[in-house]
Amino acid sequence: MSPTVQVAAIHAEAPASDAARFIVGQDPEGHWVAIEIHGRAGGLFRSRKAAVDYAEDETDHRPDAVLLSGERIELRI
Repeated sequence: MSPTVQVAAIHAEAPASDAARFIVGQDPEGHWVAIEIHGRAGGLFRSRKAAVDYAEDETDHRPDAVLLSGERIELRI
């Protein structure tokens, strides 16, 4: 079983001055998730492409603003 990355853990590691950045990956149930690293935005998606497209749109397509996670991540509402 892969470890699950919690949004709170992502938030704790992110400098407050960072512009919006997203992590895209799958949750423990296999759903695609995009999460803003400060926990201000995110969502569940039907496909990896949809999650990446959302994250890229939210970050104005900035290079290196969307990271893909090899670990399971969890969207907490």
